Amino acid sequence: MANIKKIPTKGHPHCFLLFTSAILILAMLVGCGPSPEELREVEFTPLSWDEWEVSTPEEQGLDPMLVAELYYNASQLETIYSLLVFKNGYLVAEDYFNIGEPDLQVNIHSVTKSITSALVGIALEQGCLTSLEQKMMEFFPEFSDRITDPRKNQITIKQMLQMRAGYPWEEATAEGTDLLYTGFRPSNLVDVPLAYDPGSDSAYSNLTTHLLGIILARACNTDLKSFAQEHLFAPLGIEPDFWQVDWEGNYLGYSDIHLSSTDLAKFGLLYLNDGKHNGMQVVPEQWVHDSLQIYSKNTWTLPVGRNWGDNGYGYQWWSIRSGDYRYNLAWGHGGQQIVLLDDLDMMIVVLADPLHLQHGDEPWKIEKSNLNLVANFIASIPGE
Repeated sequence: MANIKKIPTKGHPHCFLLFTSAILILAMLVGCGPSPEELREVEFTPLSWDEWEVSTPEEQGLDPMLVAELYYNASQLETIYSLLVFKNGYLVAEDYFNIGEPDLQVNIHSVTKSITSALVGIALEQGCLTSLEQKMMEFFPEFSDRITDPRKNQITIKQMLQMRAGYPWEEATAEGTDLLYTGFRPSNLVDVPLAYDPGSDSAYSNLTTHLLGIILARACNTDLKSFAQEHLFAPLGIEPDFWQVDWEGNYLGYSDIHLSSTDLAKFGLLYLNDGKHNGMQVVPEQWVHDSLQIYSKNTWTLPVGRNWGDNGYGYQWWSIRSGDYRYNLAWGHGGQQIVLLDDLDMMIVVLADPLHLQHGDEPWKIEKSNLNLVANFIASIPGE
């Protein structure tokens, strides 16, 4: 459960905050949620941080009752570890649940994909990669004489970033699921058949992003972890606890970095601040902008919740419509999330039990609950 403390209830100058609070209280009175007394006891005051300035939701124009409900609902979930809310550059809410604590690092799963995307942008800026139109097979000459599908020779880095390379979602078939759980090799680019013509449609493919990470490492004559440490993690003050490799020693571009909610917040704030950290340009500004556009639609086909809709995909970032807002999302199995709500200059970070190697209906139900926690909160915020 969240810690308990009375929240000040003095009047707020923004009328829409009072209006939404009244609606929320009415819903509580008819039995649709926690009581006003329960919400006033929810504690989400940020810890004292050297890293970030802290404030309150009220001071940053965010209804504290809605934030209290967010944290109350988080406290009812069994797998949430950390929940942080930033508004206008300030940390305005923070709490930890179950075994969660600020420095706890867990497997962030597919949030790794968004990190790989940032590294591609940095590699382009440095000139290791020369263009997004470079072909995948340019970086795998050892397999050129084994390619029987000529379409694979046309796959570009840009298509891989957009999940439009033509490779299928692994979990759509038993064979793909077995491959995903036993682990990839570079040669899988040969033996995994394409599901459609490159560039013609999108499908969520872990193999595609893993190959993208190998391309970056080969282009920059290093390994993915070393490149990330020098150009991304060290500038942000991040030290990963663990990063998995494939059968041939390539760091996974698609999953299995262990990071904390604090680490995720540092990375996410880069994308709200045009790629800058403490005044230093870490990720190119144009890359941040390009990464958060929508290039593919309906890449995710499984239903999530009533406030999760119209999903799109950028350069290894999701885009979700919720209520009056569209937000960008770095999303990992179990419900790991970096949520960027640019219209409100707001970021939400969720760290949860990664449910490692747990798949099927029950783990997906748990993951959906964690995703809907945030989507429902965003939908509750009145449009401006």
